[in-house]
Amino acid sequence: MILLNRYILAQFTRTFFTVAGAFIAIYILVDSLEKIDNFMTAGKSIGLIVKFFLLNIPFIIDQLGPILILLAGVISLGLLNHNNELTAMMAGGLSLRTIVKPILIGALLFTTFFLAMAQWILPHTIAATNTIWYEEVNNMVPLGIFRNGRFYYQGKEGFFSFARPWLDKDIFINFSYSSWNNDYSLQTLVTAKKAEWKNFTWKLSEGQIQEKSSPDNYTTALFESKEFTFPETPDQFFVPEYQAAELSLTELFQSSVNQSNHKETIEAKTNFYSRISYTLLGLPLLLLGLPVLLISYKKWGKDLSVAIPASCAMAFIAWGVWGALQSLARADYFSPFLAAVLIHILFGGAGFLLLHKQGT
Repeated sequence: MILLNRYILAQFTRTFFTVAGAFIAIYILVDSLEKIDNFMTAGKSIGLIVKFFLLNIPFIIDQLGPILILLAGVISLGLLNHNNELTAMMAGGLSLRTIVKPILIGALLFTTFFLAMAQWILPHTIAATNTIWYEEVNNMVPLGIFRNGRFYYQGKEGFFSFARPWLDKDIFINFSYSSWNNDYSLQTLVTAKKAEWKNFTWKLSEGQIQEKSSPDNYTTALFESKEFTFPETPDQFFVPEYQAAELSLTELFQSSVNQSNHKETIEAKTNFYSRISYTLLGLPLLLLGLPVLLISYKKWGKDLSVAIPASCAMAFIAWGVWGALQSLARADYFSPFLAAVLIHILFGGAGFLLLHKQGT
């Protein structure tokens, strides 16, 4: 690697760590102000609080990765321009492509690190922070899982199983509730075509009740509509929605090819492609941010004072578009793969064309 490449890459690396340190500090400060009361109310130690925020740093880096790469690249090129080094390099016969190449290499190296972190580090740190926050601080112990289109919950006295097509409504389809005795044999089984939690009461329709009447026999009773007083209510059920965030990239991929129905396949594919897409988002943002800096300098004689706010605005726009595409993919209106790559094509293509134009 020639001396110039090492110099520019070192500038990019220093800027990246400076920007990352500032953003991490701000994030932790804001996050601690929001959560410190929860830790204190739960009576947790200072050591656990420090452990929580330290383990949260990889997640913060992952969330801010694209904008960190964008700002590090823009600021690095802006400093070269501000110190007239960019002008001197181009006057010496160096092309713009040669000058920005080390910056793009640095961005690619950090993006590779983010991918490695998503595979080997984040699953462990996110699982640890989720356990601390949800279970130790908020006492939200996961009671259930979601498999093959059905929810399964373990209550105090029995097990619930049902489909829930409308997550915002307390209506359950193909509902069943089973309780077991001390010998681990089935004591009671209640099944119903439909169950509804309404007016603080469980109301089941078109079902049956099976109860153990002797060691080897069960009695069965059918009903059209009946009210029950199960120990749990729907608001007590807790399935960890953050579970996908605890999966590595390979686990997300395996999940995307091992689902048994279309809805779960779409959700799993969207989770996998969106994780990859978001991690790689810094590269197209950087490609577009670099020519924005050069254009602002040529038109208004200003570089960083315009480029940094413009880069932040561009990052928020990218986040908004990316989020909208992922929502469409989850709703099965859009291909998960296309939703993942479209923003890269648009931003990366526009940035490449503008950067090529500035270099000619």
